[in-house]
Amino acid sequence: MDLGGYPHHVGKQEAVTEGAESPVQFSVDRSSPVPLYFQLSQQLEAAIETGKLAPGSLLGNEIELAGRLGLSRPTVRQAIQSLVDKGLLVRRRGIGTQVVHSQVKRPLELSSLYDDLEAAGQKPATKVLLNTTTEATAEVAAALGVAEGAEVALVERLRLTHGEPMAHLRNHLPLGLIDLETEQLETTGLYRLMRGAGITLHSARQAVGARVADAAEAERLAEEAGAPLLTMQRTTFDDTGRAVEFGSHVYRASRYAFEFQLLVRP
Repeated sequence: MDLGGYPHHVGKQEAVTEGAESPVQFSVDRSSPVPLYFQLSQQLEAAIETGKLAPGSLLGNEIELAGRLGLSRPTVRQAIQSLVDKGLLVRRRGIGTQVVHSQVKRPLELSSLYDDLEAAGQKPATKVLLNTTTEATAEVAAALGVAEGAEVALVERLRLTHGEPMAHLRNHLPLGLIDLETEQLETTGLYRLMRGAGITLHSARQAVGARVADAAEAERLAEEAGAPLLTMQRTTFDDTGRAVEFGSHVYRASRYAFEFQLLVRP
């Protein structure tokens, strides 16, 4: 597939897009029962999710794409529209179709958002909003196994990808567990710092929910007030069974999804 002016070929084709770091390979199997538009949309989505097609990359208009791919214009239009509906692409008059961003699909496992984003080529960045101590509320005290009102560490961060906010993270930790420097929190993930301090993360109890953004959250996350948000609360335990972290996080539903595998119980 050629998105940069090269003649198209049958089978596997090379795509060169403005803003792409390296050529992107696509292949369309005309003998497959899977619709051609779906094959194209899935491969485009995968290229966006892995960062091969970075935000700002231009795909050209539908007529150009159809000609270069050797596909019909309705097929290309349907593939593009499916990604426009997901918020991954946008049509700009006089410019063409442009990559906006990718939605992060995070597996439900004991890993940090920073590490997951980095592994997916999402170029994570962190803005530390708070790095302080506070009195444990009843909820925090119950999660960490400390007395209500006891002093605990509080870290509040804004996690960004490609310069855009993705999540607002609040983490409470037992006081004295680890010394957290703001500079370190801005350059790496909390779990990585904890492991580096000799803490063995073993298991976690997690709850996922959803709600709408209030005015403050909308402004912080670059969303409209009332936009859908995903929420997650997680209590993490070390290999001795001690609670070492309680996280209360909010994610932009337009940019983020939890992904997990379901198995039939024997």
